[in-house]
Amino acid sequence: TAVLDSTRWSAIRLREGDVVVATWGKSGTTWVLQIVVQLLRGAPDGFDMRAAVWPEFRIRPYEEMMGETEAQRGRRIFKTHLPVEALGIEPGVKYIHVGRDARDVVWSAYNHQAGFTPSVIEAFNELPGRLGPPVTYPPGDVRDSYLYFLEQGMMPGFALAHYWRHVQGWWDVRGLPNVLLVHFNSLKAGMGGEIRRIARFLGVEIEESGWPAILEHCGFDYMRRLSGNSEPLKGAFKEGGSTFFHKGTNGRWREVLSAQEIARCETVAAQNLTPECAHWLATGELVGAR
Repeated sequence: TAVLDSTRWSAIRLREGDVVVATWGKSGTTWVLQIVVQLLRGAPDGFDMRAAVWPEFRIRPYEEMMGETEAQRGRRIFKTHLPVEALGIEPGVKYIHVGRDARDVVWSAYNHQAGFTPSVIEAFNELPGRLGPPVTYPPGDVRDSYLYFLEQGMMPGFALAHYWRHVQGWWDVRGLPNVLLVHFNSLKAGMGGEIRRIARFLGVEIEESGWPAILEHCGFDYMRRLSGNSEPLKGAFKEGGSTFFHKGTNGRWREVLSAQEIARCETVAAQNLTPECAHWLATGELVGAR
């Protein structure tokens, strides 16, 4: 698309112990990446948008991305918005898929897209080799984007992979020993427990003396405050980090949508997802979770 190119992964040789955080955008990607950074790097102070490599992101020069990837030592951290069939699963690599209710995703994605600076939209659209429609601002209000999303499975003017197929694909590989599902609702309800679950999956033993720092550094307020110093965010969003970390809340759609429009999401989910996957996506409830 104008934003993503999965072929940029082709030259990357993943190593034993690497970690890939895989999401459809605005599902809690950065939150889980911060958790992984804290666990693998010993609870460092700060927030770094580039702590993880995002290979398919077309706006990042390919040679620069590859050079950084190859130069890293130790367990590397990757971010991706690719569906599993465009990425593949490598033995010895840990994959964390993050899910979030589709309605909350739309509300977060709308703010994200509406907050782009004109220069970053221009940069997306002028990259050579663009496929598909150009990146644009949302063509209406958030309700318009929501209704479009339900019919098309993506946001207007900012196409990622088809949302429902993306989620179902990662759900289908959840039984692999190197794949873990994490849900935004579960992080909101009990972040500490979810951090410990992620640590067990990654094989990381948490030093209890560092536990308070991990909890602080993974808090939304902490990340939002420090994101104001992020140069990439300043250039990409009109209000920098405060746009990227807008509210971090769920359920804002209840104030805008009718009961019928709310229920329509459940109908569309049932048409595109297996019942168990649809239930997990809407609630975060996962039977037999590690």
